[in-house]
Amino acid sequence: MFRWAIHWQILIGMVSGAVIGIALNMFASDRRSEFSEAELPGGLQSLVCHDTTNRVQIEITDANGSTRSLVVSGGSDREESFATLAEVKKADPEAYALFQEWGRSRARWIGDVSRKIGGLFLRMLRMVAVPLIVASLMSGILGLGNASRLGRMFGRTLGYYICTSLLAILTGLLMVNLIQPGSGGTTHGQPTEKPPVSGDIGDVLFNQLETMIPSNPLGAFTEPNFLSIISFTIAFSIFALLVGGNTAEKIRDWAKVSFDVMMAMTLAIIKLAPLGVLFLMLYVTATQGVEVFRSLAWYMVTVIVALGFHALVTLPLILKFVARRNPVEYCRALSPALLTAFSSASSNATLPLTLTNVEERAGVSNRVSSFVLPLGATINMDGTALYEAIAVLFIAQLLPNYDLGMADQVIIAFTALLASIGAAGIPHAGLVMMVIILQAVGLPIEMQGIIIAVDRVLDMCRTSVNVWSDACGCAVIARFESSGTDGTSLNTEGELSI
Repeated sequence: MFRWAIHWQILIGMVSGAVIGIALNMFASDRRSEFSEAELPGGLQSLVCHDTTNRVQIEITDANGSTRSLVVSGGSDREESFATLAEVKKADPEAYALFQEWGRSRARWIGDVSRKIGGLFLRMLRMVAVPLIVASLMSGILGLGNASRLGRMFGRTLGYYICTSLLAILTGLLMVNLIQPGSGGTTHGQPTEKPPVSGDIGDVLFNQLETMIPSNPLGAFTEPNFLSIISFTIAFSIFALLVGGNTAEKIRDWAKVSFDVMMAMTLAIIKLAPLGVLFLMLYVTATQGVEVFRSLAWYMVTVIVALGFHALVTLPLILKFVARRNPVEYCRALSPALLTAFSSASSNATLPLTLTNVEERAGVSNRVSSFVLPLGATINMDGTALYEAIAVLFIAQLLPNYDLGMADQVIIAFTALLASIGAAGIPHAGLVMMVIILQAVGLPIEMQGIIIAVDRVLDMCRTSVNVWSDACGCAVIARFESSGTDGTSLNTEGELSI
């Protein structure tokens, strides 16, 4: 019986979700509803809600006749009360609850339901992420046989990640200077002179160092804090190697058995990926529609062109001439992970699928992938670093009398590299870390609200680039590692041979 390959199933699910979501947004995203005192809970005289794609207005009149109005706009108009519904939920839980029950359009209602269903798929991926990382890292490191080989692999991996992240940042800076997406834009905050620089790069570095040394390893596993988990697991595995003998063998056997079980569980969850991707895409397009692709068009074009150049030119050249792999074939092998990364916007949630694709479909040994991928999902964020550099320069271009010279752009490049290392592999993590870069060059932090409206789409794109860079790193490191731990070896083309 004919069966579509998993990457085609995921692609079909993603396209179907987008089409259904856009159709819902076009025909069911505008709702105005008014409710009287008789229909509402006690203590309220009236409720008026107007829900459209780019704007939500909630008017509540209490028993005393006082009315409060809450407006949610896409983030481009700073005179509005809130940038997102999440801000309303935090500031006024009662208004948010009333809107959820009485005021949502049909498109938003279906989108919210789809987000919950798609969230179950992401939750299952997160469920296996930590045990899979631990078992994979331990089996890979203990299989090396000695700590010196681990040191060589770590040095090569770190060197690759720093180089590709810097190349991504330079690509972003080049594109934003060429296209100038913010030139001629309209702003709401207009400083007449450049404010002083007030960066905290040292704090970022020290916080990362602190994170690598968990005060409570068990707490790091339950949070989860991936950098703490990885550093503790590596340290535990290294000392198991140093102890050696029967102890190391028992731990290695346990790790290998655990890894086999977790891989079987992961493969079962992956079969649900097409449905999960369908609902995640349905949520994005039903609630935001095609307008999210139209607003801030030149800014989006700049980010997408830069990400495309890095993903389709820079990384394939590294694959071809350094890893000696066919970029097209390697991309095809990683396509399920890349499509899932795009729809979920979470590199951590995609990690189990990336591990499976790299080993089962691309033929990279577990000894390499189990070390490179978990580390990459934590510190290698090419797409995020590139995006942050463009976003900060775009904001600077919007402001009059605010030109960032070469020295400022060097600061942006260095700070973006550090911020991308500290960014979590979760949706919208880049927005959180962008505050550090804005502070480093003295830009007003509140200007970040301008780009919130289109961040979800760009987050999906940059997450795919993050995962693609991690996968390419596996091929590069495998090129320099001569043999596996189970009698396998990698030939000069990077193919798995027995």
